Order: sequence, then structure tokens, then C-alpha cells
Amino acid sequence: MSARALGFGEIAEAYERFRPGYPEEVARLVEAYADRPVRTAVEIGAGTGKATRLFAARGIAVTATDPDPAMLAELRRTAPANVTVVRAAFEDLRPGRTYGLVYAASALHWTRPEGRWPRVAALLEPGGVFASFAGVVEPADPAVEASVRAARTPFLESDDVPSPDGTAPDAPMQWPGTELERSPLFHDVRQAVVARSWTASAADYLGHLSTVSAYLQLPPEKRRQTFEAIAGVLPRTLAITADVVVHLARRRSG
Repeated sequence: MSARALGFGEIAEAYERFRPGYPEEVARLVEAYADRPVRTAVEIGAGTGKATRLFAARGIAVTATDPDPAMLAELRRTAPANVTVVRAAFEDLRPGRTYGLVYAASALHWTRPEGRWPRVAALLEPGGVFASFAGVVEPADPAVEASVRAARTPFLESDDVPSPDGTAPDAPMQWPGTELERSPLFHDVRQAVVARSWTASAADYLGHLSTVSAYLQLPPEKRRQTFEAIAGVLPRTLAITADVVVHLARRRSG
């Protein structure tokens, strides 16, 4: 796991406050795709529990894993009784128990590519479901987005996380669906988009940016300057779009 992936602990409280949760439709998509009761799940990179709570609320026994103790401390504050918290990176999980569902919410890109899919398959029951979902939070107004980009560029060229396998942003199938389609361990790969939008204050949008890894990697003074520049071009309130891209696949039984 990269250093960029391990920098969230210092802003765990802000992460819980400013990062959005996930729509119920994401869980409904996963359950409909499974086409059988999902009773157990293991979560990769649970963070503060945004997606943990989504699935636990549906009666699923979730084993929530994350390597960062500060993030897990936030998760434990709100975790219901059917959540088991385990401090571990995905690569440190050892095969043994299998689950009906393995999922990652805005976290899969932090895992090492070597052996990623055999590890996932080893955690799944035959026919079990893998789900990955994530979304980019950005101003809905193209003019506001362009202003933010222009203000940020002198300090940070891009705040995106590039596709791990180089898939173009306009490709019909996005990562990790592209890798899942190539893996002999999975089949019935699907991609869906769940629309998500809201109105945020400028302060809350900046709060969200303060939890984005690209900004966390900046030296503190440069980070401060970057946020000041962005604050200077934001309207008092702004429309936000943050559609969630969901990828689903099934472990082959044989």
C-alpha cells in the first residue's frame, strides 16, 4: 500500500465529517446482482465506515478491515453490533473464512496489483460477489470546475487518482471492470452508475478537498496556499455532482 494511501489517519475526523456516504441504491444493486441472500461480507479499506454502515444496516455481518488505527477509531464510534473491526491492509488478510460478498468503497485503487484478484477470490465463497464503487466529487457547473482547476494548477497539476491500468476516462468499461473482465477467476462483470448530487457550502467543499490524498501529499504551507486560491474562486454555495460508479463480478465456482 502506497504512502499516499496511508495518509488519511491524520484527517480521520474531517474524513468522517466531509466525505459523503453512499446511496441505498448501491446496496440494492449489489443484493439484486447477488440473486441470493448476502449474509456475510468483508470490506477492503473500510476507513471511517461510510460503506460499512450501508451494508450493516441491511443485516449483513460485515468484517471491516483497514490498516489505519485513526480511521478505525472513527469507524468504531458508529459501528453497529454486526460489524467486526480488523486492523489490517488487504494484502495482510490471510485466506481461511470465506464470505458471500467482498467489497471496496473508494479504496480498491490503494491495493497492490500483484495478486489482487487471487486474494479477492480466496475470500469469496464459490459464486460469491465482488463489488467496488467510487465517485468523484466535483462542482456540477463547468465554469466553477474550470475556475477551481485554474486556481489549483499553480500548486497541484491534478487531484485525480489515475486509472491503475491506464484505462481512458471515456472508455465504456472503467477500471476495475477492465481487469475483472480479463481475470479467469471472475465472470458476469457489470458496470452501473448511481446518480448522486447535492448543494454544498464553499466551506464544506473545501473540507472535502482537505480529505483528498493529492492535497494531503502537499507540504503544509503549499496546501494552505492551494486552499486559499480555491476559496477565492468559489461561490458561497455550489451544486455538487458525485455519481457513484459500481463494478460487480462473480467468483467462478470451478
